Amino acid sequence: MEVELHEEVFNPVYLPYLDCTARTQIFYGGSSSGKSVFLAQRAVYHLLAGGHNYLVCREVGRTVRGSVAQEIGKVIDGWNVRSLFDTNKTDGTITCKNGYQIIFVGLDDVEKIKSITPAKGVITDVWVEEATETSEKTVVQLYKRQRGRDRHYPNIHKTLTLSFNPILQIHWIYKRWFENVAWADDQKQYISPALVILKTTYKDNKFLTADDISDLENEKDKYFYDVYTLGKWGVLGNIIFTNWRVEDLSGKMNQFTNRRNGLDFGFGSNPCALSVSHYDRDHKTIYIFDEIYELGLTNDILALRIKEKIGQERVTCDSAEPKSITELQQNGVAAVGAKKGKDSVNFGIQWLQQQTIVIDTKCIHARNEFQQYHRKEDRYGNSLDEPVDAYNHFIDGTRYAYEDDMVGNWAVMI
Repeated sequence: MEVELHEEVFNPVYLPYLDCTARTQIFYGGSSSGKSVFLAQRAVYHLLAGGHNYLVCREVGRTVRGSVAQEIGKVIDGWNVRSLFDTNKTDGTITCKNGYQIIFVGLDDVEKIKSITPAKGVITDVWVEEATETSEKTVVQLYKRQRGRDRHYPNIHKTLTLSFNPILQIHWIYKRWFENVAWADDQKQYISPALVILKTTYKDNKFLTADDISDLENEKDKYFYDVYTLGKWGVLGNIIFTNWRVEDLSGKMNQFTNRRNGLDFGFGSNPCALSVSHYDRDHKTIYIFDEIYELGLTNDILALRIKEKIGQERVTCDSAEPKSITELQQNGVAAVGAKKGKDSVNFGIQWLQQQTIVIDTKCIHARNEFQQYHRKEDRYGNSLDEPVDAYNHFIDGTRYAYEDDMVGNWAVMI
């Protein structure tokens, strides 16, 4: 299938990787570097060329269909090739007229992954977006999904691609691939027949606006500047929570009867975050086993999503939004406002630090916040009592959920 493409539609740094055949490919770095857009472009390009079937993954199925699928759709529309593709939102597939497909799947549904078979040929390319959300075991299993060959395209190479922001240097991805090649912090690329690594930042994206660039360059927090502006592997010295771990809690759900629910409101740039947990008071252990963490939810839709998770259970909400609480109540949610007072954030943090926190494997946003929430530093690098106001939406919801369990003056609790 012949479609004329011009180099101008790509960021130049990525062009050498358009037909890359390395078995493992890692595209990582700062925010707004264009890596996800390029990988979406490459997927469409490969489908048009024929012989490629893509399995596009994120840890949670709903997020892959709402993020990566939209990005690929933008490429199809931007290239004016919509007539060459059929989109089936129910099945989570985009099919080219030549029969080759992009299949979207959440890694939270392992059985579905095992049974996936494209309409034509075999799975040749796997792309894991936001790969830091995913376990090493899951990624190893994805390699095994790429079996067999397409008799019409027997020479197509199998590839597995990971894309992400480098949130923490202690991550398994760093240990598995970056340590093995003695990766240097100022290094831009590594190339071998088996492994390719490309680090990019906003400076590699020619399509950014002046405002986009200004936002990134004026980031004040050192950790966020290093990770999201400069694309460096994150190193946190002032992390707030170290008293947590991740576990598969699926076999314990029937034991979780002492439930706590808390909600932090959001909409545009900040997500709505619902924390659903069980409290083992005797052992001072919080089991976080479900979550909502989404942008753009109006209160009526949010109410439906909350009721799907917790039914008629009470949820304690950020009292700064009384109108939103009233709208949730009108839509059948047992919503109440949290108590707030002087130094409430630090009080709640200190109480949570005294508990053991166990996070279910599927609650990726809870995990992301607990591992990145950290304190501000002064100009000498000394830790301050005040936390950075970022990666705290789920944590705020969790504080609200436990206000009645916190001991002390109720006026300063949350």
